[in-house]
Amino acid sequence: MHRSPSAEAEIGDELAARRPDLAARYARALPGARAAVLTRLWRGLVHDPLPWAGVRETSRDGVVLRPADGRILSGPPADPYATAAYVTAVRLGGREYADPARLVTDLAVPHSAVFAAELGHSVASLALSRAANPGHDARPDRPEEWPVRDWEWEQRVVDGHPFHPSCRSRPGLSVADQLAYGPEHRPVVGLGLLPVPAEECLVSGAWPGWLRDGGRLLVPVHPWQEAHVLKRTAAERLAAHPLMALRTLALPGGPQVKTAFSARLTSSVRDISLGSVAASGALSVLGEAVAARAGGLLHVTRTVAAVAAGSPDFAAVLRHSPQEYAAAGERVVPVAALVTTGLPDRPGWTVRLARLALTVGLRLLELGVALEAHGQNLLVVLSPAGEPLRLVYRDLADIRVSPARLARHGIDVPPEVPDRVVTDDERALRRKLFGSLVAGALAGTAGSGAQLRAVLEGAVRDVPSGPDLDALTGGPVPAKALTLMRMSPGTAGDQWTELPNPLQVACF
Repeated sequence: MHRSPSAEAEIGDELAARRPDLAARYARALPGARAAVLTRLWRGLVHDPLPWAGVRETSRDGVVLRPADGRILSGPPADPYATAAYVTAVRLGGREYADPARLVTDLAVPHSAVFAAELGHSVASLALSRAANPGHDARPDRPEEWPVRDWEWEQRVVDGHPFHPSCRSRPGLSVADQLAYGPEHRPVVGLGLLPVPAEECLVSGAWPGWLRDGGRLLVPVHPWQEAHVLKRTAAERLAAHPLMALRTLALPGGPQVKTAFSARLTSSVRDISLGSVAASGALSVLGEAVAARAGGLLHVTRTVAAVAAGSPDFAAVLRHSPQEYAAAGERVVPVAALVTTGLPDRPGWTVRLARLALTVGLRLLELGVALEAHGQNLLVVLSPAGEPLRLVYRDLADIRVSPARLARHGIDVPPEVPDRVVTDDERALRRKLFGSLVAGALAGTAGSGAQLRAVLEGAVRDVPSGPDLDALTGGPVPAKALTLMRMSPGTAGDQWTELPNPLQVACF
């Protein structure tokens, strides 16, 4: 059995010095964290179009990959929709591997060294997150015990992305940083306010008066960004609570603030492009316009304002909290947090969620807007009894917009919308929605291919028919090729794979 101790030992040593009360729980959490990351990695190795993977042979007993170097890589059947950590070991060249970082190191394919380091950080950070949340897998189906505040829901998501092998990779953050800023550690973060002359800023929307100081704008900045990138120290701070995205924080009684965070988290460096700042207001108006045609089933969080002080590394976006779209007694829950409620275990509940989400997503796609409706961007409004009533969508930066479809419904594309989100390519539009909603949010809630099949079978019967629904039910399901993307650093943008359609495959 082979194991890479570097990232695990590094975090373990720092934890022993800084938080010795967590050291033993961290050590106990490591085997489960390795299995969780290895399960995600095995999904990618089996289902992503990796150029070096060679011939794949699949049977009921498992999967065999035959790379060009002649070695055999084998493991259990790979359900692309499974969220449980069921892969505890795979075999390469006759040797068994339980450690995903050591496996990728020994694969020795292009770019494997950098990816292996990411996987090591992912395992170690995931173990740290679980050590600080020993009851992370509890699923209490008791609405009276559920959170009320928006950030409390977000902070219940301990494991991160359900399918990304770098689900908890935070290589730029020390243990102290993770404890101070990671939402699963429930810190209060001192959001810095750095003054910048208004004439030096790119502003979209009306920058609020409470973030002005005479002729200067007070730009919210994450303290990690202050210390490591901007090399400035704020004189004023706001108490804020980190959300699932880590760089987005909630102000009690106020908006949510998306900040620049120039470290690689999961798979991306989290800056805010100048184009996103310039387009934020127009995208917000467009999003609200199409949401108004969804029969009252969708709200899009309004962007209050956005600012960039000359750089993507020094920018911020203010938007309404999704909680503003809840009536008395209702709760607004990110789809990624639903598994912490026990609701998906109720008979027929996930079918009702899927019916609502598909109805809304397909309606907006028909209008000409493809949402990136993964478990973080998509939220559900729950009745006091826990029934799904409506949806809330946030963060329009990565949607896709079809001028031709919008024009058929009398809607113009605002000129400020950046070219990168504009396309009439039906395949690109469907990939954006189905890859995030079906292969992401709904699969993560269902938990397996068999469960997703039952959910979709129950939901699609009541969804309005059309060519987009036909494309969903009649072909493979698109999904981002997350492992391929991490092993293709020279290729910009999303890369895709096609997963077996659970409506067409009886079992996984």
